[in-house]
Amino acid sequence: MGKAIEEFNDYRAKMNEVILGKQNKVINRLFNLDTNTYAEGALSTKTKEMLGLVASMVLRCDDCIKYHLGKSYEQGITTEEMYEIFAVANIVGGTIVIPHTRRAAEYWEELISQ
Repeated sequence: MGKAIEEFNDYRAKMNEVILGKQNKVINRLFNLDTNTYAEGALSTKTKEMLGLVASMVLRCDDCIKYHLGKSYEQGITTEEMYEIFAVANIVGGTIVIPHTRRAAEYWEELISQ
C-alpha cells in the first residue's frame, strides 16, 4: 500500500475511533447513516461510490475524495470509468474542481499501482 494511502487510512481510522468513542448520539447516528447510505440497495454500491465521488469533488472535500477513490478502487472501477467520473464532476462543478481532479488523479495512480 502506498504511503499516502496508508497515512490517510490510518489517520481516518484513528480519528473515527476517537470521535465515535465519545458516544455522542447525534454524531454516532450521523456516521451510521453515512455507512448505511452506501450499502447495496436499489442502486449498487459501485454506483453509490461513483455518485459520492462526484459529489465530493463538486463540494471540494479532499478527504471525501480520497475516501471515495479508495472505495471505488475496491468496487473495481476502471481508470477509464474514473476519468468519466472526473469529467462529470468537472462539468457539474466547473473549473474550480480542476485542482481537486489533479489531486484525485494522483491518488488514483497510487491506488492502481499497488
